[in-house]
Amino acid sequence: MEQLIEVKLMGLILDPISKTPVMILKPLNDQKIIPIWIGGFEANAITMELENISAPRPMTHDLIKNMLGKFNAKIEKVVVTDIIENTYYAELYIIRDGTDDPDIVDCRPSDAVAIALKNHSKIYISEYVYSTSIVSDFFTNFIQGDEKLDNWYNSLSDDDFGNIEQ
Repeated sequence: MEQLIEVKLMGLILDPISKTPVMILKPLNDQKIIPIWIGGFEANAITMELENISAPRPMTHDLIKNMLGKFNAKIEKVVVTDIIENTYYAELYIIRDGTDDPDIVDCRPSDAVAIALKNHSKIYISEYVYSTSIVSDFFTNFIQGDEKLDNWYNSLSDDDFGNIEQ
């Protein structure tokens, strides 16, 4: 079985060239970061969860959480499993009441992270994703640790995030 690496969501940034949101994952015990480009709607869902903002009606990730509760199931963990042609893949590990083995459901990493945040579940990346994410090496060398990341993140203004609703 492949080793999994627990990560935390450091935050979201906006790629200054493509104006696309980027989700930044960082292993708990390492300085390397894993940037994953995501869509605007997914970035909005993650931002709402990070900022503890509730929508007046259930959003998609709220619906998933509510359905899990209705069916006595929970998210055990989410795992970013693979990179194929610069596209990341993820899986939800769902435990149903009375079972020990999880049901595994394919999903996008942005949805996996939003669902993990909504359900207070752990987030992991595979060893393969960790070792083959070439772009992450560039980002890690650029940022050089948490302090520079914090300084850079705190220097961002609302204009840096373009038209993403927050």
